[in-house]
Amino acid sequence: MSAWPTEIRLSKDRRTLHVSFEDGASYALPAELLRVESPSAEVQGHGPSQKQTVPGKREVEILKVEPVGHYAVRLTFDDMHDTGIYGWDYLRELGRHGEAKMQAYCDALAAKGLSRERGRR
Repeated sequence: MSAWPTEIRLSKDRRTLHVSFEDGASYALPAELLRVESPSAEVQGHGPSQKQTVPGKREVEILKVEPVGHYAVRLTFDDMHDTGIYGWDYLRELGRHGEAKMQAYCDALAAKGLSRERGRR
């Protein structure tokens, strides 16, 4: 692990997870990014070719942040998705590369005729 988190805090509106690391790095991770990039097999599949593009998550909220040992947190979203275990390195990766991952997600939605909005194709 590159750095240990010193703070993990959910915003009052439940749409941003703030993560700070001992080396001074700090990230505001949108709930939508965390949901659509969930490390769960449901989203990631069992290999890069199986990754799912999850539409309709623009307004998703995080209901719970639960520790998993000393190495990760489990997030529960308001769509009841709760199978992703977010390790410290993965949270850092999402912080560092979140904009690029979000753009790739939006591109994948567009290519499949899907929307970030709930209830729209």
